[in-house]
Amino acid sequence: MNTEPRRRGEWSHWYWLFVVQFLVALWPPLYNRLEPTLMGVPFFYWFQLLWVIVSAAFTAVVYFATAD
Repeated sequence: MNTEPRRRGEWSHWYWLFVVQFLVALWPPLYNRLEPTLMGVPFFYWFQLLWVIVSAAFTAVVYFATAD
């Protein structure tokens, strides 16, 4: 087991979650459609709102996983 404390600023594999949320937001063909609707709201809008919540969860996971 490695007992050395990790230096601040080192790369962690948890940071890939940031890349995932960034790529999904930058790829509109993934969510640029009307169907399926959720309570009358087109997919385009409710997916973006859902993705804000998912991104916040990803950010919290990365924060707690990489906290020193």
